[in-house]
Amino acid sequence: MTHFVSGNRIKLLRNGAEYFPALEAAITSAAKEIYLQTYIYQADATGMLIGNALKHAAQRGVHVHVLLDGFGCKDLPKTYVHELERAGVQVMFYRPKISPWTFKKNRLRRLHRKVAVIDGTIGFVGGINIIDDYDIPKSHTPFNVPPRVDYAVHLEGALLPAIAESVHKLWRHHARLHLLSASMDPAKPIRQRKIKDGIKAAFVLRDNLLHRRDIEDAYLEAIAQAKSEIIIANAYFVPGKRFRQALLDAAQRGVAVKLLLQGRMEYFLMFAAHAFYNEFLRHGIEIYEYRKSFMHSKVAVIDNAWATVGSSNIDPFSLLLAREANVIVLDAAFANELRADILASTQEGAHRVAEQDWGRGNIVKRIASWVAYGLVRFFLGVIGYSNER
Repeated sequence: MTHFVSGNRIKLLRNGAEYFPALEAAITSAAKEIYLQTYIYQADATGMLIGNALKHAAQRGVHVHVLLDGFGCKDLPKTYVHELERAGVQVMFYRPKISPWTFKKNRLRRLHRKVAVIDGTIGFVGGINIIDDYDIPKSHTPFNVPPRVDYAVHLEGALLPAIAESVHKLWRHHARLHLLSASMDPAKPIRQRKIKDGIKAAFVLRDNLLHRRDIEDAYLEAIAQAKSEIIIANAYFVPGKRFRQALLDAAQRGVAVKLLLQGRMEYFLMFAAHAFYNEFLRHGIEIYEYRKSFMHSKVAVIDNAWATVGSSNIDPFSLLLAREANVIVLDAAFANELRADILASTQEGAHRVAEQDWGRGNIVKRIASWVAYGLVRFFLGVIGYSNER
């Protein structure tokens, strides 16, 4: 059961155009401590902007902690990391050793969260990496119209202690693994300011110990209670059996189910999403493929009241392996704002997949989808996981 707390102020941030200025401003105003967790950090114009703010904060005495994923940031120049460290920024890498010759499950246990906490009073959670919105390889979207589509939230209020504790805990754990000194322990956060009659929300994690299914269970709980509409916008959508059945059950009881998925295949394994098109379409689930640019969204809105924004895809890698973080919001105004934005993206840049067209044609895509889906299942089986749950 998802645990919600009242007393929050939450603002939706669309794409890097809204996220990075807000993050930079929060870093610039930091007085005590900064924690930043991200899967990808690019030393492009955006990375430099955020990096300069982090360096300036460290130079004025703020404790700055940056935790980067070893695989997602494998191309980040060491010279840039050293530049951050020389300015006083403490940088660590989550699972930095990457072997291309092993099928061990640890290789795929990545830090996929995108979380920032400033002074324990301001938080950011979402799906946006530290990378420029317009930094999209042509191979991903050869006819793209940047920017990429993504979301985050800016938070203040009662949810911050839980978010702060999660980043502190993960930093302390990896500090011990890296044999860092006690001087790197987090500074005491500033006291929380109470927000009267604020938004009710929950901070939901996925890890490989205490919170293995929390994000998926939160989705399934909300889907099971849906009465009118389910809208999911997700970049990598390969749901397991329980998730697929929950959507089918909702459609059968009259709930309008709409899926906005990535229409441009970044990797071959993304074709696995097509394996479920026939079944979904036969049961009245609407599928839209976003083709205008690169869609990186991991959001959903249910019944104009329940909404989630975070880092978790609906695929076996996010739901079974990676460290993820989502915020779930129970607020009609927030939910409707996010819903309107998803529908605008759908109208402006997506193509609806028609049941008759998909059934008659797309033979190559359908074959590729089952090959990709088979490879996903085989690979997860080899490393000891199954996505059929």
